[in-house]
Amino acid sequence: MGPTLSDNPPMACRLDRAVIRGAIDNRTPGRTTGRIWLLGRPQPLQLQLDGDCWRDVAGTLVEFVNRQPQPCSASWADLDDLQRGSVGDITISRRLRVAADPASDLDDPDIPTVWVNSVSIEWFSASNGRVLIESADFALRQSPSVWRMDADEEMAQRLANLQAMRDHMALVLGRNENDEEGEATGDDEADEFVWEERLKESDRLAEAYEEVLEKYADDPAGDQKEAFAMGWDGLLGAMADEEESEEDDDLSDPLFDSEEDGAEFGEHGDIHPLQARAHEVALRAMDTVHRESDDDSAASRMVANLLQVSCKLAGALNGISAGYQPETGFVLAVLKRCLQWLNDAIAACNELLDQAPDDEQHLAFGSLRLSTFELREEIVALRRELQQR
Repeated sequence: MGPTLSDNPPMACRLDRAVIRGAIDNRTPGRTTGRIWLLGRPQPLQLQLDGDCWRDVAGTLVEFVNRQPQPCSASWADLDDLQRGSVGDITISRRLRVAADPASDLDDPDIPTVWVNSVSIEWFSASNGRVLIESADFALRQSPSVWRMDADEEMAQRLANLQAMRDHMALVLGRNENDEEGEATGDDEADEFVWEERLKESDRLAEAYEEVLEKYADDPAGDQKEAFAMGWDGLLGAMADEEESEEDDDLSDPLFDSEEDGAEFGEHGDIHPLQARAHEVALRAMDTVHRESDDDSAASRMVANLLQVSCKLAGALNGISAGYQPETGFVLAVLKRCLQWLNDAIAACNELLDQAPDDEQHLAFGSLRLSTFELREEIVALRRELQQR
């Protein structure tokens, strides 16, 4: 069963730092239970979830301890003590990038890093939406397995988890999958200013897109899974059509039969090239800087604004691939908002250029700024073209 949240469901609630200790029990097939103690909460969270963990946890009891719990954001304060819903991806072998030297600052993009196994506990609560715990620092103890999950069963469970993510995003975005026409207000197209008012209510789309990107960023089939979770079925179909024409001997992920390097977002002819470039610039920004906990940092502001642009352009320009033609007023309004986000991204990039500790980082930020300028000029040109029609 997927989440059944009421209006305005929240984005993912991350509990990593506040965890004191906990246990996940999947010794009963098809049922996952658990208890999780959080710093500052007198009672543990009680988990009663439908579905199974990944194969490395299925059939076992896993107990974990966080040796250094810390207060986290207040987003978990209103969590129900009883968490009913469905499992997401629950594993103790999620690959996570960490600093090779624990004393190093991972926010510095030049420090050596290594990949380690981490605990990842995700579920979709009927009352609180998506909840996530992910850490490479927990001490673990795992019981012997009382039943074994085979490869086909794990694939089926992971597909169910992906569908749960899509269902959650549909709730977050207020997307009605049975209503392809959207809200009708009359035969005449809404003008740019009417659409501007409508768009003020849709900023959660960029947050949702960022959440999906972060979840699947290191997945070999990340592009396909992002498109599926966001409900961009036209994009997903274009990817599938292209992959059907390629050799598939070196498949790395059976869920989507994608090659290890994945399909590039902008390679598909029916994806608007402007959105493809925006997507590439946003991902390059995420690779260049590590997002800091401070949302007002220059790095966080630059990435957040570029993600806003990529997400909004996807909704405005990729409509043809999904079988509909966006209204001109809607596209103009989106492009206008993108110009402001790009200006903010450029300002943040200027700050990072001033703070760059070496020539290599200075060159990387300079390249990002140039790409952002070019993206802004293309949007200005497209707005001018649409206004003249």
